[in-house]
Amino acid sequence: MGLLASLLSGLASGETIAAVRRARRAAIAYAFAALATFCGLGFLVGAAYIWTSARYGSLAAAIGFGVGFLVIAGLILLTHWLMSGVRVRREARRRKADMKAIGITAALAVLPSLLKATGGLKGKAGLGVILGPAVALVAYAIYRENVKSDTDHPDAGEG
Repeated sequence: MGLLASLLSGLASGETIAAVRRARRAAIAYAFAALATFCGLGFLVGAAYIWTSARYGSLAAAIGFGVGFLVIAGLILLTHWLMSGVRVRREARRRKADMKAIGITAALAVLPSLLKATGGLKGKAGLGVILGPAVALVAYAIYRENVKSDTDHPDAGEG
């Protein structure tokens, strides 16, 4: 409730509007700086082309620059392709850990209500309700531990 009150008081006092204005001004400044940077890089490439064409000839300079930019594009795409595979494996590992945590949390959240509904561990039915899933979880954990698979640690060599 304190966070909501803080947000509402910030909105009422005008801090939020001022922060949005500052962010908009910063975004505009960065956009103009990026535009000027790209123009500067374009002129530097043009100057390098002029220098190269004066030294080696126009055709050789054009071929050299064309091949150079194609190599740069290929390296960028290759790097992206390699990194996306690493990212997919990392996200799958994180998703697996999140699902395990959610399962454990759900089991712990349900445990008190199961104990209450069965009257504790007095009867055989209450014991079965609790021990059945627990035995299944232990059996699954033992199974997962003993299964040797490359998919469990696909990028163990990365670090």
